[in-house]
Amino acid sequence: MSSLSPQRSRLVTVLRTPRRWWVLPSSVLIGAVLGGGYGAVKTPQYAATSYVIVVPGEKSDPAAALGFAQAYGRVATDIAVTGDAQVWAGVSAATLRDSVQAETSPDAPMISLTARSAAPGKAVAMADGVARALILNSTHVSGSTGVKVVQFSRATKPVKPVSPSAPLSALVGGCAGGLLGGLALLVRPQRAARTEARHSRPASASVPGPAVGKTQPEPASETAGRGAV
Repeated sequence: MSSLSPQRSRLVTVLRTPRRWWVLPSSVLIGAVLGGGYGAVKTPQYAATSYVIVVPGEKSDPAAALGFAQAYGRVATDIAVTGDAQVWAGVSAATLRDSVQAETSPDAPMISLTARSAAPGKAVAMADGVARALILNSTHVSGSTGVKVVQFSRATKPVKPVSPSAPLSALVGGCAGGLLGGLALLVRPQRAARTEARHSRPASASVPGPAVGKTQPEPASETAGRGAV
């Protein structure tokens, strides 16, 4: 059997020490309770995704559609805010910026627009609203760009939340608590050893003693007495 690593052997030694073994299970329990409570209290989030695709015009290069798809994906939320997407979605411009995320494909001129909201219907309205704003904007500037954005697939109403559930949050919290508890057990003995070593230094080491090989000056009274004799 292979020998244990220094960190593992140190952890085993600490767990065998009285009044220290309870730190690890307590950390796991506290983390699980906090994680489960957070998952139960937090409002569930729903996600809806709408897809658009960039198509080249009659006299434009087909390869240009991929480049314009990357460009539209970067400014999707800006175009939606300056357009009528916030009116169609019924939310503010700040909500659109925070709740909608655009992703592009490196192989195809397609853009996915994913919106997150506590209401499934609101997520669908935001995703489709941003897609509609991109389509209108591309139509207005198609004469100079040579490409258009068309709807590929509309968003569907989600039936399940995408945010982690309470049991999953409890599991993640328990793992995080166990990790922090194990690190605390590994760090604490090192600090204790350093403190003991610092206090156990001999006091004589800090007080300089008389120099060896050097004569001490005699008192003035003895020198004066020898001169008188």
